[in-house]
Amino acid sequence: MIHKPAAFIGASLLALASPAFAEDTAHADHEGIEALLAEGEAAAPAPALPTMSFGTWGFDPALIATDIKPGDDFNAFANKRWIDVNPLPPEFSRIGAFVLLGEKSTYDVKALMDELAAKDPASLSADEQRIINAYNAYNDTAAIEAAGLAPAKPWLDRIAAATTLDDLAMLWAEPGFASPLSARVSIDAKQPDRHIASVGFGGLGLPDRDYYLDTTEKGRAVQTKYKEYLAFLLGEAGYADPAAMAEQVYAFEDANARTVQWDRAVRRNRDLTYNLLTADELAAIGGKVPVSAMLSAIGVAGSPGFVVALMPPTKEEIAQYKLDDATLAKIGTGLPGMFAMLGETPVEVLKAWMVKEFLSGQAAVLPARFDNANFEFYGKTLLGTPEQRPRWKRAIRETEGLIGELVGKEYVARYFPPENKVAMDELVANLRLALGESLTAITWMGEETKTQARAKLASFDPKIGYRPNLETYEGLAITPGQPIANRMAAAKWDRADNIAKLAEPIDRTEWSMLPQTVNAYYNSVKNEIVFPAGILQQPFFALTNDIAVNYGAIGGVIGHEIGHGFDDQGSKSDASGALRNWWTDADRTAFDTLGNRLVAQYNAFCPLDDGTTCVNGRLTLGENIGDVGGLSMAYRAYKLATRGKDVPVIDGLTGDQRFFLAWAQVWRSTQREQNYRNRLRTDSHSPEEYRVNGVVRNLDEWYEAFGVKPGDKLYLPPEQRVRIW
Repeated sequence: MIHKPAAFIGASLLALASPAFAEDTAHADHEGIEALLAEGEAAAPAPALPTMSFGTWGFDPALIATDIKPGDDFNAFANKRWIDVNPLPPEFSRIGAFVLLGEKSTYDVKALMDELAAKDPASLSADEQRIINAYNAYNDTAAIEAAGLAPAKPWLDRIAAATTLDDLAMLWAEPGFASPLSARVSIDAKQPDRHIASVGFGGLGLPDRDYYLDTTEKGRAVQTKYKEYLAFLLGEAGYADPAAMAEQVYAFEDANARTVQWDRAVRRNRDLTYNLLTADELAAIGGKVPVSAMLSAIGVAGSPGFVVALMPPTKEEIAQYKLDDATLAKIGTGLPGMFAMLGETPVEVLKAWMVKEFLSGQAAVLPARFDNANFEFYGKTLLGTPEQRPRWKRAIRETEGLIGELVGKEYVARYFPPENKVAMDELVANLRLALGESLTAITWMGEETKTQARAKLASFDPKIGYRPNLETYEGLAITPGQPIANRMAAAKWDRADNIAKLAEPIDRTEWSMLPQTVNAYYNSVKNEIVFPAGILQQPFFALTNDIAVNYGAIGGVIGHEIGHGFDDQGSKSDASGALRNWWTDADRTAFDTLGNRLVAQYNAFCPLDDGTTCVNGRLTLGENIGDVGGLSMAYRAYKLATRGKDVPVIDGLTGDQRFFLAWAQVWRSTQREQNYRNRLRTDSHSPEEYRVNGVVRNLDEWYEAFGVKPGDKLYLPPEQRVRIW
């Protein structure tokens, strides 16, 4: 499935679902579900979803847990009453403000689908027909069941016909086939006025290398279930001894995880993950893999160079970046190691890996036994979700994955009022002013670096609602009743669209999210902050909200995304988006010292296994800087917006109290233990309760607003509080 431009390099407000979990997870939360359910959901039964009340001014004070001291657990103070009366529905691995707003977006799109379906087919435009074709093809489970494996057979047969590594490499170069190697066109991080090819690799069926390294009882159980899933897929593909081949495929992935892959936190270091190679240099490390032929077949042979993320650091880099033994132990052999492994692995094992990847990736559009087995492992075992999402909801996600901006065009026409953009423009302007004031006030940064920081702030490119020239997917045919063929056509279209960028200038209007997406992001190579229409609703924003609520919620989100431009990795790009060091050594050291203090704070949050399974403060550092700095900026902007104005007490709550409650409400959430474990390993965002408690305890204004004193559980002495921006 497609819709995300390949040039995206940045950080989002909430982690997007990976393909393995795309059927189960959402990246948003909302509340006005009662209203949306009243808007005509006739085709599907009314869901048993939690609702969120916002009272009259954007936060319902009846939900405050008055028996909990805000200084002991501010997240519980603001959110526990809601959590206690809203158990997780069986189709979710987590629920909360983001997920519920994502559900609202799904229902809004469903209303559009119903409207199109009710039209006379002869009156549908070509684009409307493509939307209906995609939606109906995925939804027609009777036809999918009747077709069996026949729609997949052309691709499976081509895998079966391969006899050499060269044969496999040519399949890997084709869109639609699973490949352990990848090459895409992106914006050059060190020269952001041009496109360049990026070369990488994957190959793991479990979410992260740590799943393969896990020797605990829970870890072993997951590995066993995964092997059973592999054996099921290979048995369906006709292998005589699927369990034995599953063991070999698992061994290939296990060796990849143990020797080739990098630790996720180390992989964040942009100084280590930009390695520019020539075509000859890339071919030289390819070993038995026909690298040059692959690049030509993909269409990137004419790239001005090839950026490789994971290359073992040189001795000079080890010294320059002061990489200690503990860090080096987390760095695998990278792309050279993957090339070597592919050359050493029997072709039959690589073919079996491709078969299981293809069948697993297409499980949702294959007979129910494939879909059920996929959900049993990726949904139940890994995330703890009891039930699969309704097919119609998944069909909407499928349609958005294939031709999402066509859907988005219809969405914004109906659901995004122009006045929302006007209000957002004002909020963004005030956040920029706030950071400007902060840059003047901070004492840990010198004037030389401040000049560069101000230039970067001035060049920020905010984008609100939706891109002006939504994608038309010209030439992409969506065929009735052919869900696999539609996916393959979309993959082919996406590849051609991506490769064409090599000969094109940078398109600064291109977005990496759909208008209806409930999320936001910062893109370092364009120095842009992007807020799709989907997130510009309660609890984040409403024209009827109290101003303190809007600044504490969407203002904090805006500040978070601006903050990514100045987090531990985003701060390595300058005003033009170029990856370069614009800091003095002294200022960078001071900044890193503050970041290390924040790492230590979050490392101490240990929610599982009696305090032995903890947040990874290094992995989550960028997001934590975004949260702490973003809310600080939002508070300063709130004060700018209300300067000279009377800020009333409402329902016994001061403006400052309403501001912080709004931030807490954004992260209102609950989740299943298995999902929690997965996210602690793989998510660069801290769990929601720490995006509340871990942030406010660093802000003096929160202490003053709620009278937090020594002895309260969240209390930090002033000298231990981290204030960066």
